[in-house]
Amino acid sequence: MTTWSDLTGFQRDVLEETARLERDGEDPYGLAIKEMLEEQHGEVLHGQLYQNLNTLVDDGLLERDELDGRTNSYTLTSDAKAMLEESIYRRADACELLVTDGGER
Repeated sequence: MTTWSDLTGFQRDVLEETARLERDGEDPYGLAIKEMLEEQHGEVLHGQLYQNLNTLVDDGLLERDELDGRTNSYTLTSDAKAMLEESIYRRADACELLVTDGGER
C-alpha cells in the first residue's frame, strides 16, 4: 500500500488540489487541477500532470471517470482522504496546534 511518504511533493499537491476542487463542488478534471497546481509550481507540463495522475490512479488514491469523450474527472478514494487527514493531524501535532473538523462530519 502506498503511504504519504512514498508520494512525491507534486503528487501530494495533486491530491490536495483535487480535494479542494471536490470541496468547492467543482469537477476535478485535469486542466482544473493543472490550473490550481500552477499557482504553486509555475508552469506544469501536460506530461508531468497526467503521468502523476495515472500513477495516483494506479496506486488506488484517485478514481478516474470519463466526463465526456476527451475529459476525465478524478476523485479521491477513501484511502487518499484518510492519508490527507492523517497528514494534517501529524503536521498540526508537530506545531502543537489543535485540529477541528468544523463540526461538519
